[in-house]
Amino acid sequence: MNRAWVGLSVVFAMLSSSVASAQDMTFTEEQAETEAGQEGGGEAGQEGGGEAGQGGGEAGQEGGGDIIGELATERRPEAGPAAPTARRRELVEEIYAVQQIWALRTRRVELTPQVGFSLNDPFVSHYGVGVGLNYWFTNVLAVGLNFVWYQELDIESDLNFRAGRATRLVAPINEYQLAAAVNFSYVPLYGKFAMFNEFIFHWDAYVTGGVGIIRTRPIPVFDPDVRTFDYGFRIAFNVALGLRVFVTRFLAIGAELRDYIYLEQLESQTIATGADRNNESTWEGDAALTNHVALNIGLSLFFPFEFTYERPR
Repeated sequence: MNRAWVGLSVVFAMLSSSVASAQDMTFTEEQAETEAGQEGGGEAGQEGGGEAGQGGGEAGQEGGGDIIGELATERRPEAGPAAPTARRRELVEEIYAVQQIWALRTRRVELTPQVGFSLNDPFVSHYGVGVGLNYWFTNVLAVGLNFVWYQELDIESDLNFRAGRATRLVAPINEYQLAAAVNFSYVPLYGKFAMFNEFIFHWDAYVTGGVGIIRTRPIPVFDPDVRTFDYGFRIAFNVALGLRVFVTRFLAIGAELRDYIYLEQLESQTIATGADRNNESTWEGDAALTNHVALNIGLSLFFPFEFTYERPR
């Protein structure tokens, strides 16, 4: 009986607790609305406060410094060595892909005083002084004149005389008085080079060709006691290769190799006998195609000294 009574008591107590709980969960409409507002405000406050607190903590850590984070960063193996702090010297230089030509020739007059000497005559050394005048109607094309004076500057070598005495055979030789020609010039190459890693010089290479005259005469070697010759004009063609190095925009140092090609009148190697020996018509022999190759060195002066670039509109 006692046991049955105890069991009924326990069951009764449990039923009483369930009824009380059900009564506590019963709410009016006003209480439900009030509780919902409290839950929303609490959650928003918790979320806003939590996020703000976390943001402030992160800001505090970033601003104040995280010692543990810094130590961990320093101990990371992937962190490389510190960059060098040495300052590098700044090089200030203007470099252009396409630079303007340093010395223009367009619509300028070039005056070229020169001295020269022959290279291919073993019996007579022909020295000359001359001058050239060119007008550049474009930057690479010019038309001009040149003049060279030779008279009294030729030097006869002893080779012909010694060979004549040894073998009784001599070669006909000639001397020059002057040469003049009309020429056309063209500049195919233009550039610059450095010297001693300090100086920069600009240069150009040109070719020249033209036609003119050369005045020459034979030097009597077969019968010098009787024969004498006067100077005569010959038609001469000339071609030249030249190189100029500009010192300033109007002054250049130049050298050229020029070849004069003409028909030379030679002395007759046959000596007439008797009265015909004094006959001048027997003194001259056949004409021969001759190349007079000369090396000329001189200056180039460009007028006017200054120029301005004109850009297309």
